[in-house]
Order: sequence, then structure tokens, then C-alpha cells
Amino acid sequence: MGELWLAPLRGVTIRAFREAFAVPIREAGFTGAFAPFIPANPGIRVNDRMLADLGDGTDGRLVPQVITKHPDAMRVLLRAFRDRGFVRADLNAGCPFPMIVRHGRGSGLFRNPDLLERLLAAGCEEMGPGSFSLKIRLGLASPDELMALMPVVNRYPLAVLTIHARTAKQMYDGDVDMERFREACAASSNPVLYNGDAGFGEIGGVVPPGNLPNMRGVMVGRAFVRALGTRPDVSALLSGYLERSCAELSGDRPVLGRMKELLAYWSELPAWRRLWPAIKICRTVAELGAVIFPANSCGKA
Repeated sequence: MGELWLAPLRGVTIRAFREAFAVPIREAGFTGAFAPFIPANPGIRVNDRMLADLGDGTDGRLVPQVITKHPDAMRVLLRAFRDRGFVRADLNAGCPFPMIVRHGRGSGLFRNPDLLERLLAAGCEEMGPGSFSLKIRLGLASPDELMALMPVVNRYPLAVLTIHARTAKQMYDGDVDMERFREACAASSNPVLYNGDAGFGEIGGVVPPGNLPNMRGVMVGRAFVRALGTRPDVSALLSGYLERSCAELSGDRPVLGRMKELLAYWSELPAWRRLWPAIKICRTVAELGAVIFPANSCGKA
């Protein structure tokens, strides 16, 4: 299978999650993680709060990710990454959410190949050859669009090209298109990570897409997060996550938002399905703690 990377799930695979669930992440054999994206807009002023989710890059296992349509602003953010000790960075050109796409970021970059090329050039220049990477989809509306962009992408020496085997229009629904993924993988001059329905068993173990040219490994996110809900030690792990969230965030509302975002991934699992209706209507951290583990609710019970 090669390398196994944790996908950047905004609002979920954040620093508190990576720390609270460090044991299952290590047990699963992850090579490292891509952090959820940080926007780079014109006039960007990087501060500690903006980079708080990253920590520092001394262990080399975390790759920060940027989402932008502004090469100069991206350069500023990439320099800040380097100052924090990060030796790699990633460009998100795959986010499918309509608001992101409408503003020409994420998968919206499919509409502007010249801009994508300028971003790739800036990224490789700032981080160095083989230290910048790209996460992308098969296309915006058609799975053939990435193949049309491949000559542009191939001009740059990337650390890796991560391909989610769906279009942005599909979001996370419908089948992955393995035929188009194989074509793109074979056409890439850069090593490739597969992303999209990688599968993750209850105990672990990714189901890879098979031996393909240029395959470096697999990036998995949603399947791994869902599998965490089946672990026998999930209550203790979740308690640690809640404690970190209470220490980091101010007030019940942001803590509840963060916790419910994670718990939504487990809402169809047998052990959590009966709890989910009560979880959804919780209005305080104490109420949530009483539902999921009465003995531990951040001291707010």
C-alpha cells in the first residue's frame, strides 16, 4: 500500500483531535497528517492564532495546507510555515463546497488553469522542489478535467499529487471513478496519493485501490474517523478530546459545535445511533456529557 496519510477534514482532524486520538492514529500506521486548510487572502498578516492548529514542524509528520487564489498571499503564509519549521506544504485545489468554488478557490481553480500554474510555481519556489504538493479532484463537473490539466501539473516537481477520485459536483456522494483515477495516476509525473472511499475496517486496515503506476500511497479521512466510533476505548478517547476542546475554546457553543461535528460521523453506527437524537438537541456541555459519558463533562455537570 505504501504511505498512509490522514486527510485534512476541516473542523475534525484539528490539533486537538490529532492529540486526543494519537494512539489510534499511531496504531493505524499513519505516515503523517495533512492539517485542515488555512486561507491566504490579500493583505494576510500571519499571527500565532492563525497557526495555532499546527504547533511546530519539528517532527516532520504534519503537512500544513493552504487554500487560496492569490499567489502573493500564499507566499506570505508559506514563509510563515517555514519559520515554524515546516519543510512541506500543500495546496487545496479540491475543496468541493459551493461557496469556496464560487470564489475561485479549491475546485474552483479548475476554471483558471493559468492561476493554478502560478500557484504551483510560487509554492515550489517558496518550499523548494519536491516539498510542495497539490490536493485535487478528477474535475469540477466532469471527471476528464484533471487529465486536461495534467500537462500543467506535470511541469512542477511536487512532493505528491493527491487525487480524490470524484468530481467537485459529486461532493462526497456517488461512486468513485477508478477508471479516470487510473488514467490520471498513469499520466502523472509526480507520485500520487489515492483519496476517496479508501475504506477502513473496525480494527483498522485500509483497502488500497490496487497496484497502479506512480502510486505512493493512500490518504484516508472520513472512513478512519468513522471507524474510531467502534473502538472499545472510544469513551476514554472522546473524553480526552472533550477536555482539550473545553480548555481551548471559550463557552459551550463552540465546544458543542466541535463535538457534534465529530459525533455526526458516528451517528449511523449501532452503538451511537440511539444516542444521536439526544446529542443533536444538547444545548450545553453538561448536557452532552450526561448523554455520552455521565461521569465526565469537563467539570460542568
